[in-house]
Amino acid sequence: MNTTLRVLVSCRPENDPDGNPGEQNAAVFEFAAWLSRTTDIRVRGVTTFTRPWPSSSVSKLGGKYKKWFQNLESRYETRTIKALKRADVDKSHWDATVSTFADGPSESVLLTHAAEEFNADLILLGSDATAPKGRFLAGSTADALLHSSPVPLGLVPRGVKLSKKGVTRVNYAFTSENGNAHDRGLMYAAELASDWGVPLRILSFSSAGIADGSASDSLDLPSLLSSKWREHSLAMLDSARDEVLSIHSSLVVTSEIGSGWGWNGAINALKWKKGDLLCLGSRRADTISRVFVGTETMEIIRNSPVPTIIYPGQ
Repeated sequence: MNTTLRVLVSCRPENDPDGNPGEQNAAVFEFAAWLSRTTDIRVRGVTTFTRPWPSSSVSKLGGKYKKWFQNLESRYETRTIKALKRADVDKSHWDATVSTFADGPSESVLLTHAAEEFNADLILLGSDATAPKGRFLAGSTADALLHSSPVPLGLVPRGVKLSKKGVTRVNYAFTSENGNAHDRGLMYAAELASDWGVPLRILSFSSAGIADGSASDSLDLPSLLSSKWREHSLAMLDSARDEVLSIHSSLVVTSEIGSGWGWNGAINALKWKKGDLLCLGSRRADTISRVFVGTETMEIIRNSPVPTIIYPGQ
């Protein structure tokens, strides 16, 4: 990870009815502003256009295509600057090339190429506009990147309210599906917390409510399962805490278990603040380091009330 966090903001090409950047764009720029109040960042916006015609047709258009491209490139640069100012991202955080425009047959491929060209540490994505307020819903491009991105992804819930003080706590959530990917995801979260001078909270969730203490005191099967799961989770959290402190000895590290019926119940069983950032690991799908989320991780993403960073499985 670079000393200065290099942040690529994925911008939607659409405007709202008044001609201003739409809600999805406003959210990702507010996410960037939130990070800029936390650490030194270098931010660049990228707007992509999914081209419906083949490359052979583009070559035939010649100068007309070039003029069309340059017009949109200029328009989106103006809009990106307007969005950065509106989100109160100080100009010292802007990249020299503050905005780029790219077109092609695949938006996710365009974003991946833009991230590689920028040497991005993070790609910020907004929620689909149909998501409930305060939740993230992946559109087709975000869904593709959640199963292919070589760069960590930052996901911002629709309409979320963020702390004016920046990130005030980093959270890392374990899942049952990522195996050894947790080691790298956890260390990534710990490094962020250490660099930013904020606490780290390590989490484990039960979406079946087995750890909520409501089971009978008798030694029936549900009670035994609850006891065993909680014992295992506490041991895992203690081990994770020790692992983090062996590298970041001065970091304030806490741990909690969230249990409830369904993922919404489990996640909302914990207290969340406007300064919370949630980090998740992802499983390794092949020999290439990339984000690849499973069903459990996706459920946490959908129900998280705070911005989330997904770290690639390695």
